[in-house]
Amino acid sequence: MNSPRARRRTPAFAYEGLDRAIHERARLGMLTSLVAHPTGLSFGDLKVLCGLTDGNLSRHLRVLERAGLVALTRDQRKRRPQMNCRITANGRRRYLEYLVVLERVLLDANAAVRSEAASSLGGSSLAST
Repeated sequence: MNSPRARRRTPAFAYEGLDRAIHERARLGMLTSLVAHPTGLSFGDLKVLCGLTDGNLSRHLRVLERAGLVALTRDQRKRRPQMNCRITANGRRRYLEYLVVLERVLLDANAAVRSEAASSLGGSSLAST
């Protein structure tokens, strides 16, 4: 009989730590770029590094800002508006927690592939004898 505690345990492959605000290709790339540049990046530099259009970058920055993962500051440089994007302390913490879960996904996938390969090798050698 299953105990109440066992029923509440997270399933092995649920990966609940994959933060939905981060787990999107563009946002993952943006946060990785910002982690590599802790003092921040200009909007233009971030756009180039991540291969995004102005509109896509703006949309994803809004999602990350609302989630408290990035801070955006605006100022004037050479009479032109300039936006600087920086990862927040909360953003860095959540990003690192996300990477731990992502590493678990990779380890689980690697173990599954190795197990499948071992089963295939074992099965073929049995069939040939």
